[in-house]
Amino acid sequence: MPSTFKIGLFAIGLEAYWSQFPDLKKRLEEYLLIVHNKLAAIHPDIFNAGFIDTPEKAFEAGHQFRKEDVDIIFLYVTTYALSATVLPVVQRAKVPVIILNLSPAGAIDYISFNKMGDRTAMTGEWLAHCSTCTVPELINVFNRTGIPFQLVTGMLGNDDLCWREITDWIEAAKVAFVMQHNRLGCLGHYYSGMLDIYTDLTQMSASFGGYIEIIEVEELALLRKLATNADIKNRLALFHEVFDIQPDCTAVALEDAARTSVALDKLVARYQLGSLAYYYKGEGNIENEKTISSIILGNSLLTANGIPVAGEYEIKNAQAMKIMDSFNAGGSFTEFYAMDYNDDIVLMGHDGPGHIAIAEGKTKVRPLKIYHGKTGNGLSVEMSVKNGPVTLLSVVQKADGGLMLLIAEGESVAGPILEIGNTNSRYKFSVGARQFVNDWCNQGPAHHCAVGIGHIAGKIYKLGKLLDIPVRQVC
Repeated sequence: MPSTFKIGLFAIGLEAYWSQFPDLKKRLEEYLLIVHNKLAAIHPDIFNAGFIDTPEKAFEAGHQFRKEDVDIIFLYVTTYALSATVLPVVQRAKVPVIILNLSPAGAIDYISFNKMGDRTAMTGEWLAHCSTCTVPELINVFNRTGIPFQLVTGMLGNDDLCWREITDWIEAAKVAFVMQHNRLGCLGHYYSGMLDIYTDLTQMSASFGGYIEIIEVEELALLRKLATNADIKNRLALFHEVFDIQPDCTAVALEDAARTSVALDKLVARYQLGSLAYYYKGEGNIENEKTISSIILGNSLLTANGIPVAGEYEIKNAQAMKIMDSFNAGGSFTEFYAMDYNDDIVLMGHDGPGHIAIAEGKTKVRPLKIYHGKTGNGLSVEMSVKNGPVTLLSVVQKADGGLMLLIAEGESVAGPILEIGNTNSRYKFSVGARQFVNDWCNQGPAHHCAVGIGHIAGKIYKLGKLLDIPVRQVC
């Protein structure tokens, strides 16, 4: 399985120009080197096929990109070029294409240009600035031949907006790569009657790629028995380092949680999991019940370390959490808790694991006498997401069976929370709490979503384009 994400790059021009304007190709190749270096500063693994200016070179470049196994191609338009020098490249490569329509400067120096006198030299100077000329031709051909593409228009230098957009495309492509190679574990079974969370696993694979591993709870219960005293001692020390363990947590409950946490790590390693969805009643089998009732701390550690865990077997939300975490935004499991009309905020959170790496302060561990709506009792985590900008993401399965990415940007704000041993936060939205809830719910998502820090709707929008999944933003 590929271990690294790789960028493909090539530039286009017209061979007929080189003999007419002797200095033009060298100048454009220097521009290509600038683009290469700027891309390499964002992500260093690049295969540069160089300058493509004939159909013959285009066919060869297409084969080279296939051989190099590139994941995305940046097509740098330097001057006018024939679409016939582009189509064979991207048809053969069969990966997403980003067209870079980048001018070498903000504008041609008209006064100096018109003083050149030599109209041949003037034409050569103009051709070094006319990348936009061929963009309509390329897009016309891409549309007619079914080639998916994206367009970035801007300048080679002194254009932060343009290069932020290019950076976002690279980050989105890297997340697409992660999802396409992710191994999602499904431990246990669905919560009975929670119809909105049921999903089509084949559709998940079709849209995101990856592999889905169905795992029995008995396997985790067996791994608990194999945990050594040293394993448990080390995990307890980690718990005390990472969590704010409350005084009413018993030593027995902490030891049970440590044993399960060690077993979870072994399970993740066995199946090379990158994310996990779980739920299990556990009734009638004491080993299974003890395993599931002591799972929250271990799952919180996994979530904070790049292996997001979604409760209630919410597979769609495990995908959403993995997306958020792959954007380095976190991705904590959440749902609507209550409305606060006085402060115009929505309280959101969930029982079970939280993304402790994006918590406001240290995450508290509290004992619960019951897990509401579930079997058993044990230790749980209580945290709020860091105050500041946040993004909510839901992977929605629509009535036609297809998927949609639903997003909203808001703020995590300070204030009182419900101290009940669950994750919960206060969120404010630009459209107001009432309008947000109406707009969000009317899109038909399941009642769970993932919340991460930062406003990253633009990046998720780009991910949707790369994966061919529609995106809807409500605020």
